[in-house]
Amino acid sequence: MPKTSAPVVHNALSHKERTRARILDEAAVAMRQEGIGGIGVADLMKRAGLTHGGFYAHFASRDDLVAHAVDRMFEDSNFCRNRPLDNDDAAIGLAAFIDGYLSEKAWAHPEHACPIPSLISEAPHMPSEARARFAQGITGVRTALTATLKKLGHKEGKTLADSVLAEIVGAMAIARALPDEAEAAALLTKTRQELKSRLIKA
Repeated sequence: MPKTSAPVVHNALSHKERTRARILDEAAVAMRQEGIGGIGVADLMKRAGLTHGGFYAHFASRDDLVAHAVDRMFEDSNFCRNRPLDNDDAAIGLAAFIDGYLSEKAWAHPEHACPIPSLISEAPHMPSEARARFAQGITGVRTALTATLKKLGHKEGKTLADSVLAEIVGAMAIARALPDEAEAAALLTKTRQELKSRLIKA
């Protein structure tokens, strides 16, 4: 998969802030595409069009970068930018969330999708601060899901939200692992259909 820079626009920032943001954008893309081990400071700075020596003007260490990049991944994911679960109509919002999260676009472009499926297996090995921030990101998704499911009348909203999150993360992780693209697409389609029929009553 070709490396793609994250399309984040930074307005009204100082030069130093824009430079830091550019590094974080590139790190967020690289981590979702290649994992934490795929982030080397020299290569990352080269991707950002910067010199290696400038790294420590923005981050105390590689672990510090990883922690902040985790925050950026959740901030710039399609789920967080589009906020489908904020829709006043909970049924429409949940359907949009499921369709977006398990779309073929999200499957093909993990660099712009929710980072949980890409990095869940690496979380236990993250630096402690990055792991804590990853857990906070997961909590944010769980909380939004819980609120929406409760609006739809599901009494055990939190328990159900945990189950739904595990299902969508697992489905996306499995789909990306399958070598047959048609099989991966079919898995995502079936999971979307089953979830919506189970959770959204006519």
